[in-house]
Amino acid sequence: MIKKTNLKYRPSVFVVAYILKEKKYLLLKRKLHWTGWEFPKGGIEKGETKLETLKREIFEETHLKIKAIKRFNVSGNYLYERELKDRPGFVGQTYSLYAVELKYGEVLIDEHEHSGYSWDVFDKAVKKLSWSNQRRCLAIVNNWLTKMRSEEHTSELQSH
Repeated sequence: MIKKTNLKYRPSVFVVAYILKEKKYLLLKRKLHWTGWEFPKGGIEKGETKLETLKREIFEETHLKIKAIKRFNVSGNYLYERELKDRPGFVGQTYSLYAVELKYGEVLIDEHEHSGYSWDVFDKAVKKLSWSNQRRCLAIVNNWLTKMRSEEHTSELQSH
């Protein structure tokens, strides 16, 4: 039996990517290690900061330009369903949550990891996501965006 203190988690970032004007979220169809829907994410490479990882992953997985980045005080971890040969010694991943506003354009997916993509409104996206931790993170970002837009609308009304 493996002692919990010996478990090694790969550090990573979860990146909820969105287009603000349409309030749609980017989901990627995963094909490497498992099949299902996720948002952009990725492991932090040696010597890399979380922010550098976020920017690299968005470029690798979408090739879209980032307009804004928001870091959330949300983190967690999860175990892999099985041992992954390309991640020796790791039993799972830790994650830190970020949101990025992307400039709309053609998504060029990393065909090694993903087979497709979709832009979805919250209700559709949250049902599509394969993992509960990602559904929870999407809800956190969606609530923040909804509040932010509501506050902007309120301040616009007060300034008239």
